[in-house]
Amino acid sequence: MNVTETNNEAVSAGKHHVPAQSRRLELWLPLLIVVIDQLAKALVRTRLPLHGSVSVVPGLMDFTHVRNTGAAFGILNAADFPFKGVVIAIIATAALVGVGLYAASLAHHQLVARVGLALIIGGAAGNLLDRIVDGSVVDFVDVYWRTYHFWAFNVADSAISVGVAIMILDMLGFGTHVSKTA
Repeated sequence: MNVTETNNEAVSAGKHHVPAQSRRLELWLPLLIVVIDQLAKALVRTRLPLHGSVSVVPGLMDFTHVRNTGAAFGILNAADFPFKGVVIAIIATAALVGVGLYAASLAHHQLVARVGLALIIGGAAGNLLDRIVDGSVVDFVDVYWRTYHFWAFNVADSAISVGVAIMILDMLGFGTHVSKTA
């Protein structure tokens, strides 16, 4: 029995076996996101003092060095309670493990979902690394219009947002060529 026959039997039995070489995407894309994210954050840490700012697109975007001790979008940033950093890191780790297990269960042909989840995993890992090492996440992209500022974010946050958008589009069936009619 060859690998193709084994894979066909696994799929027909309801199992989604993906050969190891096909999982390269799930390994390399998150790693690439973490590396780019950590390099960008290292540049911000060394080139911009905390709360320092450099205009990138005047009137629209600055690089501003801020620290997020809370969760996504600054939730809990102002809250102060014992072991806040540890609690947030544990929750982030549990979420990362859950997303990783789900990603590992996807079939080879579910490429769009695999890409979306790989981006989410890479972004989550980049921010988790900050939380574990520094106790906070470096955010630096400050997008604004007049007096309205969006939450500051970073490369990891961007990867997570793009990954979530890809997952939503995949769930809605965009990009598939299979009829959804019965």
